[in-house]
Amino acid sequence: MDLTVILDNKKLNIRACALIIHNNKLLVHNNVNESHMALVGGRVKIGESSEDTLKREIKEEMGKEIEILEYVSTIENFFDADDMPYHEIMFVYRVDFKDDADKKIIDSIKNIEGEDELRYDWIDLDKIEQYPLKPQILKRMIKNRCFSIHEINDDRK
Repeated sequence: MDLTVILDNKKLNIRACALIIHNNKLLVHNNVNESHMALVGGRVKIGESSEDTLKREIKEEMGKEIEILEYVSTIENFFDADDMPYHEIMFVYRVDFKDDADKKIIDSIKNIEGEDELRYDWIDLDKIEQYPLKPQILKRMIKNRCFSIHEINDDRK
């Protein structure tokens, strides 16, 4: 069961996210039906660590094995979606693919779970401001390589 709870018409979501960077490009989750991009990752399940979540999600969605390189940050993210206020806690890690061949991938990666609207694209870090990456605070953190332990992003303000 995912650690997503609705309380008083608000949604609390616990998510683990990966910074996968190759050749000055960042791998992002792109739902072609949405107007924004997000870091690769997914919802933490009850009793599952955020590191194990990343390993599971990337294996399920892309068929790739990863290794966790380092903890980067925790971001409290506040936003509205589907007519509901969200309070999301994101655990962000720098990770890499285990297989050397996967480290050379430069093309989009398809979702292997059969969800054709989901794909994983590489965005140029030198042009990160031009992409609709959410939460916004990630752009500053990645661009400046300024990874603090705890950030708060509030898109409602």
